[in-house]
Amino acid sequence: MTRKLFVLLTFCFLVACGSSPAVTPIPAEPLLVAAASDLQFAFIEMGAAFEAETGQKVVFTFGSTGNLTTQIENGAPFDILAAANISFVDRLTEKGLTIPETQQLYGQGRIVLVVNRNSGLQATSLEDLLDPAITRIAIANPEHAPYGQAAREALQSVGIWADIEEKLVLGENVSQTLQYVQTGDAPVGIVALSIADVPEVTGTLLPAELHEPINQALAIIKSTPREETARAFVAFVNSPAGREIMKRYGFLLPGEFQ
Repeated sequence: MTRKLFVLLTFCFLVACGSSPAVTPIPAEPLLVAAASDLQFAFIEMGAAFEAETGQKVVFTFGSTGNLTTQIENGAPFDILAAANISFVDRLTEKGLTIPETQQLYGQGRIVLVVNRNSGLQATSLEDLLDPAITRIAIANPEHAPYGQAAREALQSVGIWADIEEKLVLGENVSQTLQYVQTGDAPVGIVALSIADVPEVTGTLLPAELHEPINQALAIIKSTPREETARAFVAFVNSPAGREIMKRYGFLLPGEFQ
């Protein structure tokens, strides 16, 4: 092979290598977070802020805490559970399904009595629910939804649970409960403060003394293949930026409650 031919072939090889398309990096898999329905608005904003800061996408599955906990117990591949009541995180921890040191409180919720604006009904206290004109009252199912449990406790505290029990329409979770009131299917309901700021309803904050504290906690699931990213998200929730988001949706923050 002549020297000129060798140089020409070498040049062509280098040009071909240089014109090869760049290798596109494989994007990181999204973080999978099981989150209580009362977090629907706050955590969508939280996820967007976390992605903007880290580039890591977060995919949320919202539902009743009880149902999400059962799914995790049955092997659902979530990385984090953000529960509406700490007792459900405790339950998973007792079964060895979380990384215990990652468990932490992130907020305390409140409940609100809401009324459909177009219903023509007035209800600003729980005793108003005794009005015969109010025939359907929505709450989340207290058997597996912490906000439904708080609603039941409040109704029992004022002594009217037995009187209005036949009027109750049970939502699968607190988000569905709000939808019942928004559409008028049940023109009155008790929902989470964090999701009650919608145009179709008016709301009255109920006294916290009427029910057990709604102390909300999260933890990383032990089987996660994305522990480092999960730890980063948990830290972000309780960071100044994360706490600002939670505060905006009506949550009390750790340190503001016992």
